Amino acid sequence: MDFIDRIKQISEQISKLREQIQTEEATKNAFIMPLLSALGYDVFDPTEVCPEYTADAIGLKGEKVDYAILVDGKPVILFECKWCGHELDHPKHGSQLYRYLSSTDAMFGILTNGIIYRFYTDLEKPNAMDSKPFFEFNMQDIQESNVAELKRFSKSVFNSSELKSTASNLMYTKEIKRIMSEQLLEPSPEFVKFFVSQVYSGKIMSGVIDKFTKITKDSINQLISDRITDTLRSVIEREVEDRSEHPIKIHTPVADSVKTEDSIVTTEEELEGFFIVKSLLREVVEPNRIQYKDTQKYFGVCLDGKPTKTLCRLWFNSKQKYIGFLDDSAKETKQPIGDLNDLYKFTPELRASLNRLIPANPDSN
Repeated sequence: MDFIDRIKQISEQISKLREQIQTEEATKNAFIMPLLSALGYDVFDPTEVCPEYTADAIGLKGEKVDYAILVDGKPVILFECKWCGHELDHPKHGSQLYRYLSSTDAMFGILTNGIIYRFYTDLEKPNAMDSKPFFEFNMQDIQESNVAELKRFSKSVFNSSELKSTASNLMYTKEIKRIMSEQLLEPSPEFVKFFVSQVYSGKIMSGVIDKFTKITKDSINQLISDRITDTLRSVIEREVEDRSEHPIKIHTPVADSVKTEDSIVTTEEELEGFFIVKSLLREVVEPNRIQYKDTQKYFGVCLDGKPTKTLCRLWFNSKQKYIGFLDDSAKETKQPIGDLNDLYKFTPELRASLNRLIPANPDSN
């Protein structure tokens, strides 16, 4: 089994058992030890994974960290574990790990509740744990790029020197992405001024900055939208090619028996709309769970391929296009859209639709 498959398997286990786990010890047994095993460490060998490792600080005796990964008898990674129901932001949790790292030779410390894993080291000041983690892994929001970074901590490829360099890059990458995200939502005057100076020849006054703030925000959003659309088009073209080589028969419900299968044509525009919806929800649900069901009247986007779990309906068969959402009583509300870019405006409605479906089916994965 590939590493990413093992991680997904643990993630599914967390979804099923999270509500039943009520203690830190149960969290370690059900969630954390399986991850250590997936990373290649023998959790039953205390010379490799040492539980309750002594990490006495000056003036403090009896200090023990939950797990220490040992190499040649020396700690290289420390794990401070909390119950899965605890938030990791409490300052007490970070201060504990800070003391443990300062009193041992370990280069890396991980604070976890079995779901969120926060990775720390001493980039800012030698032998003093940084205030912010350089990497965070969420077992219920698995992204392939993050899985690749997590794998660097596995037994077979662990290299402390390389990881220290990687940690530095990850720290700065994370901070730059955070700043960029903030600027995309609410561009600062300094950010706007950079672009204004490239395109505007007049004197840059506060009124000019105010005018260009919206222009800058709209321009960046349009650029991102265009990039996504270009990517989706290439995916659609490949899918259309695959479908032409391997035609798929689409079965319609018995109630629509007057409609023939041959009369249903899935257009490129519908597929492009589908991939946009999929991209908007990929951060909150596994992308492969978002599927579609085409009919003569509308193009349905649903969860797990089930029409009873409709996320939205795309009505693209007339000049005026609509996106439709169902409420709990299956009553549909249609919203008009001008073009595919308008779908991005309905991210809150799509997430609300998803949230409405998932709690009713907690075990469906």
